[in-house]
Amino acid sequence: MRRKALEFAFPKTIPVMAGYVFLGITYGILMSTKGLPWWLPIVTALVIYTGSMEFLMTDILLSSFNPVSAFVTALMVGARHLFYGISMLHKYSGTGTKKFYLIFATSDETFAVNYSEEIPEGMDKGLVYLIVSALDQFYWVFGAGLGGVLGAQISFNTKGLDFVMTAMFMTIFLNQWVKDGTDLKRIVKDHVSELIGVICSVMALMIFGPEKFIVPAMVLILLSLAVMRGWLEKEEGGEQE
Repeated sequence: MRRKALEFAFPKTIPVMAGYVFLGITYGILMSTKGLPWWLPIVTALVIYTGSMEFLMTDILLSSFNPVSAFVTALMVGARHLFYGISMLHKYSGTGTKKFYLIFATSDETFAVNYSEEIPEGMDKGLVYLIVSALDQFYWVFGAGLGGVLGAQISFNTKGLDFVMTAMFMTIFLNQWVKDGTDLKRIVKDHVSELIGVICSVMALMIFGPEKFIVPAMVLILLSLAVMRGWLEKEEGGEQE
């Protein structure tokens, strides 16, 4: 059972591996070049495991002690995970004690994989979600550790490496978008949720700007899906019939 779950889950995490290992290396090198010990990226990757916050932690650790500022920063950066949690309530129900780690390990990319994944009948969904989550964190920890070790000895320009994450998200999005047929009505009907996400994100970006659009976009998406929930469930029920 575990082997089958691993064989099913591992290929789903390959895009995440490509992003996490390279970005983890960048993070480890950044911390090392700032004069922090090589093992610290590994510890933060294991305990904090929030990529964007970990990058900010570099400056926070080197600045004067201000716990309130650090708390507010962490809250603002991680606020989007509230919406991830709400979205995964149904997916993670019935997973028993695995749920504690699943909640902790719900990064952006792990959420994208686990939320969109359809688990075959007869396979333990909790085990699949757990393997995906553990593999993704392993990639990040491995990359961060490797970067921490190499950072003191190798120096190179890391500008542009952060685009790996954007490319990975686009790959996951396009993979979920591909359907048989090219009928426009069918495409719109099958991808209402994705279209809502894109439209709300673009609106929030135009109104709030690139630095502050994520949380407003999540709120708009949540409200839009809540308003359209009845229609979406009706359409899904019609498809199953």
